[in-house]
Amino acid sequence: MFVAIDQNRPLSDQGPFDIVLHKLTGKEWRQILEDYWEKHPEVTVLDPPGAIQHLNNRQSMLQDVADLNLSDCYGRVGVPKQLVITKDPSSITHAVDRAGLTFPIVAKPLVVDGSAKSHELSLAFDQYSLSMLEPPLVLQEFVNHGGVLFKVYIVGEAIKVVRRFSLPDVDESQVLNNAGVFRFPRVSCAAASADDADLDPAVAELPPRPLLERLAKELRWRLGLRLFNIDIIRKHGIRDQYYVIDINYFPGYGKMPGYEQIFTDFLLSLMKSKYKRRSSNS
Repeated sequence: MFVAIDQNRPLSDQGPFDIVLHKLTGKEWRQILEDYWEKHPEVTVLDPPGAIQHLNNRQSMLQDVADLNLSDCYGRVGVPKQLVITKDPSSITHAVDRAGLTFPIVAKPLVVDGSAKSHELSLAFDQYSLSMLEPPLVLQEFVNHGGVLFKVYIVGEAIKVVRRFSLPDVDESQVLNNAGVFRFPRVSCAAASADDADLDPAVAELPPRPLLERLAKELRWRLGLRLFNIDIIRKHGIRDQYYVIDINYFPGYGKMPGYEQIFTDFLLSLMKSKYKRRSSNS
């Protein structure tokens, strides 16, 4: 049974709950949840507010992937070369030079707050256009990836991968002949599904399952989250080189095939393991 939480009433006056499922941020809500959790340690909170906070900043979000430096016989997973700009657009050109980023460069808002604006991105083709960007930003080198990204949905230990159309590849002549900033709304959405498209097999091939399982397991542990998705691209022409370009907390699971069964099984498994622990402790 799903019961809507009334934010105008104390949480302790509601329930009892087995699980508190939420997608809220902010200091006030975080304090409410932490106080509630202290009084009701038997309740599972999906997910802890402190862990969610980590994904609200694109710099800290990808740091765990960079630290992981995952490489095995199935492939390598990294993050594109990136740079954080917190203020002063006029300093961007110098910072990009110093960091050695090559064009084109993808610019994304530093803070992820769930708004449409925080999912917009821009593509800058030359140095002069960099000052047109609005900090705070994360700048990433654009990696050609065949115009397809892989959305890896994670629900507890379950993993589901779908293909989504992404930005097309950019060749050298386009970099030389284009100037300015090109702005894009949210690039990957349900309407842009590439699962049934007639794609080059080298582009369409999903990342190896063992690699994704290892990545998901590591990130679950490092992030302290059980509900998130990872946007992954494969470097065009290099079969085993993957880059994580975004991580989202509690994404729109309605776009994930078979989400209802997967989500129900996950919630039930949490309860089963909880009651097993209780019976073994009694």
